[in-house]
Amino acid sequence: MKTVLITGCSQGGIGLDSALALQKRGWRVLATARREKELVAMEQAGLVPISMRMDAPGSIEAGFEAALKAGGNRLDALFHNAGYGQPGALEDLSYGAFVRQFETNLFGVHQLTRLALPLMRSQKRGRIVFHSSILGLVSLRFRGAYNASKYALEGYADTLRLELRGSGIQVSTLNTGPVISRFRDNAYEAFKREIVPEGSAHALAYRQAIARFESTQKADRFTLEASAVTRRVIHALEHPRPKARYLITPPSVILTALKRALPTPWLDRLLYRAV
Repeated sequence: MKTVLITGCSQGGIGLDSALALQKRGWRVLATARREKELVAMEQAGLVPISMRMDAPGSIEAGFEAALKAGGNRLDALFHNAGYGQPGALEDLSYGAFVRQFETNLFGVHQLTRLALPLMRSQKRGRIVFHSSILGLVSLRFRGAYNASKYALEGYADTLRLELRGSGIQVSTLNTGPVISRFRDNAYEAFKREIVPEGSAHALAYRQAIARFESTQKADRFTLEASAVTRRVIHALEHPRPKARYLITPPSVILTALKRALPTPWLDRLLYRAV
């Protein structure tokens, strides 16, 4: 039985959808979450729950040890799904907010990857999938910390893919756009924790963005179900020739093409409106 470790499987998003789908396909799924009630729910669903916080080095080490024990010291695949978005204009974000964004979206990813690689090298095989974003390829206003963390993740994944060439370990990156999950809700909570709109040079834009968020709870036509991402995860983990990059959702495809085709001032004008 092949074994996969998936981070960020809480709250019914992409991680949990992928975990349940892979379980049905015969994988032993080691699924991580932070909260006890989510770990209990995953165990009841037949997954192997692993407690892990991506912003806590000790938790990552302990969680990986638990995963090795549960997986019989075998790890065929690692899906780096955990992450969150910290909204806010760059000038309004504290140093601590920026550090926390990178701890979860990049530094924890690095630590877990380093723990997994010796085992995969000893097996002479493995798959590592990074959940990036279209915002790792193009930037939007008021997502500066998230943009930067995902741009960094892109460089990390590209470098790792080159360094692992010929090792039997294959690396893929998922560039998702809007997907139905709690990502927007969690980002809004992060905004309220870190940003004080009053007195900001961007106060009006903040008020407008908050109004749009609170009045629009339904997904638009560009927002896909989590299962659309799961299909690419399955391909990345099971196909003999996985892609290096998967562009998922129409905005990911369209914006990537526009970045290649448009002069920078034209692209900036377009992206400025996309808030």
